[in-house]
Amino acid sequence: MPIRDILLLGNPLLWQPAAPVTPGSVEVGEIIRDLAATLADFRERRGFGRAIAAPQIGHPARIVFMNVGEPRPLINPTIVSRSEEQMELWDDCFSFPDLLVRVRRSVEVKIRYQDERGVEQELLAKNQLAELLQHELDHLDGILATDRAIDARSIAMRSEVFRRS
Repeated sequence: MPIRDILLLGNPLLWQPAAPVTPGSVEVGEIIRDLAATLADFRERRGFGRAIAAPQIGHPARIVFMNVGEPRPLINPTIVSRSEEQMELWDDCFSFPDLLVRVRRSVEVKIRYQDERGVEQELLAKNQLAELLQHELDHLDGILATDRAIDARSIAMRSEVFRRS
């Protein structure tokens, strides 16, 4: 369960869509363990972080590992519905940890995914959890928060945003 390097903004692999995987395979299990270890390490070093997507550690696989209260891998997740109501917020990312990006996201999403045994699950997420899932599923589609910036002035250094708030 090694800690992996997180790919940084500018690495072309971050813009490549990820492929579906087979739950329960040895490879998927290894990726999930690597994601869990990398997330835990990032949280310990940087003091924030709730989820990470496989493409961020160089695996073009449709896997997200989330730890919001309890650790949970999401395998082959897709958004099946989203609210028309949106929120605007500063988004952050492990792949550019010193930047924040102002984006708009749906207030509520329903996602469908498989668990580690391949059993299909659904999750209805609102507010912060909805934002997090949209961010992570974007990674699986090769989309970064910088691609979703509201406008050219919606990218800022984390330190500057926190200094002004």
